[in-house]
Amino acid sequence: MSRPSIVWFRDDLRLADNPALRAALDRGEPVIGLYVLDEDGPGIRPLGGAARWWLHHSLASLGERLRERGGTLVLRRGPADRIVSETVTDAAAGAVFWNRRYGGPEREVDAGLKAALRAGGIEVSSFAASLLFEPWTVRTGAGTPFSVFTPFWRACLALPGPRAPLAEPREVGGPHRAPASDSLDDWELLPTRPDWAKGLRETWEPGEPAARRRLREFLQEDLANYDRARDEPAAGATSLLSPRLRWGELSPHTVWHETVEAGAGGRFLSELGWREFAWHVLFHHPDLASRNLRPEFDAFPWPHLKPTHLAAWQRGRTGLALVDAGMKELWHTGYMHNRVRMVAASFLVKNLLIDWRRGEEWFWDTLVDADGANNPFNWQWVAGSGADAAPYFRIFNPQLQAKKFDPDGHYVREWAPEHLGEHPPDPLVDLGETRKAALAAYERVKSASRT
Repeated sequence: MSRPSIVWFRDDLRLADNPALRAALDRGEPVIGLYVLDEDGPGIRPLGGAARWWLHHSLASLGERLRERGGTLVLRRGPADRIVSETVTDAAAGAVFWNRRYGGPEREVDAGLKAALRAGGIEVSSFAASLLFEPWTVRTGAGTPFSVFTPFWRACLALPGPRAPLAEPREVGGPHRAPASDSLDDWELLPTRPDWAKGLRETWEPGEPAARRRLREFLQEDLANYDRARDEPAAGATSLLSPRLRWGELSPHTVWHETVEAGAGGRFLSELGWREFAWHVLFHHPDLASRNLRPEFDAFPWPHLKPTHLAAWQRGRTGLALVDAGMKELWHTGYMHNRVRMVAASFLVKNLLIDWRRGEEWFWDTLVDADGANNPFNWQWVAGSGADAAPYFRIFNPQLQAKKFDPDGHYVREWAPEHLGEHPPDPLVDLGETRKAALAAYERVKSASRT
């Protein structure tokens, strides 16, 4: 009697370079693709609105591609440990394969499920697919995790290089009768009342085929200009691959090898390294989104929150052109240029003196590429509380940043044209005075660390 293999898809919504899928096909039995929408498991963080929009369309694409190859994608909702076990029973499956995750709650779910399934006689294997270098394989000379990027990346590059990507399967034979599946539409991942996703639809096409096209376009048209223009938000020199990597529509191994084959990409490859570093830090500090990595920052004297200031920042009404342009780009497209992200985050934390966690929560809800590592890691970097953090006294001046990186105002003109009129809005706060207040607060942190 045939006992199908289940491939549990998570943040790896692709057919190419998918080791779990390849292992299932090599087993020689019918293959069932499974995606579990788990928003109830212990410690699992529910997706933000923009992420839910992307997930809907990426799952639709994955399901269609599996069907074209004779396979099937089963959708089920609930705590992953229970749902996967139930699906194994319903399908009379003999094996379950997945690609590894690195967040703390996710690892606990996976470890518990692996033990339970094996105890029941089910073959279970997990694979490295989402990172070039798994977090436990990169250690300092003393055997400890890294906390500074440059030596971390140097240690990564001293290891055997990233493996070659696996080919996309031509056929994915499914079972004669698949287990029951939820309807994707019934999950209500798309916004309806109101439908705020018009800008996302205009900007993005989720799914593996579109991801592959974007990678080719970047390597052929933009990579040569990347090092020079990557910090200019109007230059169009960035890869726009971050949501593709976040959802696993592309593997980092594919991006790495195709970039190397293109004959360039030193700085771009180091950005892949920064992504690796974020996951390295999260693996060793699972509470990265809620707790200062540097404990001395627990003494930071955050003032009482002014909701009007937070709302002005969220809606791009701070009176600072570059910040407002970035926040409006984010609201419309679910994305923001990285240089502008740093400026907008610095303004929230170091000029408005609003806890970095409030900004991280907003980005989690509005970014299509927000993930459990990079989002909190980069917020802590800007705040000065994280790994390899920007010094707290490094405060991005939004006006000087605009002059340097958007000197002709092309980016501001596109997203916040009111700043280029005869009567631009007044800044929400005085940059000089708030900078002094931030530095005074930082002195409190330094004093607390010495006592």
